[in-house]
Amino acid sequence: MSNALLPRLGTTVLLLGVTLSIACSSEKAAPAPPPPGVTVTPVVQKDVPIYQEWIGSTTGNIDADIRPKVEGFLVSRLYLEGSFVTKDQPLFKLDPRQAQASVEQAQAHVERAQAALAQAEIDINRYTPLVAQKAVSQAELDKANSSRKAAAAEVEAAKAALENAKLNQGWTTVVSPISGIAGIAKVGIGDLMSPTTSMATVSAVDPIYVDFSITEQDYLRFTRDKIGRSAGQDIELILGDGTTFPHRGNVLLVNRAVDPHTGTIEIRAEFPNPGNILRPGQYARIRAVTEERKNALVVPQRAIAELQGIYQVGVVGADNKVSIKVVKLGPQFGDMWIIDSGLQAGDSVIVDGIQRLRDGMTVAPKPYKDTQSVAMAGA
Repeated sequence: MSNALLPRLGTTVLLLGVTLSIACSSEKAAPAPPPPGVTVTPVVQKDVPIYQEWIGSTTGNIDADIRPKVEGFLVSRLYLEGSFVTKDQPLFKLDPRQAQASVEQAQAHVERAQAALAQAEIDINRYTPLVAQKAVSQAELDKANSSRKAAAAEVEAAKAALENAKLNQGWTTVVSPISGIAGIAKVGIGDLMSPTTSMATVSAVDPIYVDFSITEQDYLRFTRDKIGRSAGQDIELILGDGTTFPHRGNVLLVNRAVDPHTGTIEIRAEFPNPGNILRPGQYARIRAVTEERKNALVVPQRAIAELQGIYQVGVVGADNKVSIKVVKLGPQFGDMWIIDSGLQAGDSVIVDGIQRLRDGMTVAPKPYKDTQSVAMAGA
């Protein structure tokens, strides 16, 4: 290597050293990134009621199928469909002409029988003195007495037939046997009615019944632990739109047998229904307390992370380091989970962001803004 190249090589080495020195100085000067922020809330320990829900449907406490007692053509409907009707209120009117003719015929039979009885009385009154005078035989008087008894019986039979005819005439006006909501008529004007014809249905809906089924296991547990008695007097009704019916009900009865095909037993609950708001056939969800967990550990649902069927919770220790713990979940309670195992009361669990954390990571915890509501929910 020539002497002319030595100064240039020295300069290059010097510049390279300065560059490396500046780069190392820059790397040493860059500050470390801050720990990620997380929101935490303490594990609440409270006595928690456990609720269970069942699906059912509403039914009237009486569903009266309206049928006529007599035959006849329907001539008018006397009620407003879907309205509330009272007991003995007229609902339908059948053609009364045939019934009226039967009444007149029965009345004629009564008068004829009464005439026959009067004639028998006359014969007896005439024969009695003649028998004493031996002008008429005793057999004639006995025959007159028998005729009077037969005529008297015929009068009673004719009167009974007349009463029956009058009943049939009255039944041409079909009335409601109960007070309740009258449904849409199933028949039209001009239809021929018979005692087998279903004309409409009237339902008494205050109180209203809700029929639902529970499993055999639940039934045995309720009976054994006597939970059904306490919970059954204070059950909630959740309607089809998700709202809770303002009036609470109670269990009215348990059916006599378990259905062998489904393994369930039918329960009937009773709810007050002022104003007849609820109607038969509505969707209903029954909600009742079935258990009370003493000193249960409660955390928000959003604090739980699931990975392949394993449930995990991030816990922040006193040194602000994350510890990922596997937990066993109990029943849900509103928007909270009951923790059966894996946590202790007072542990600070991470509410948001556990998916981006790993075990041993240092974090910057801050209180969960709904910590107070968590405590209230636990209570």
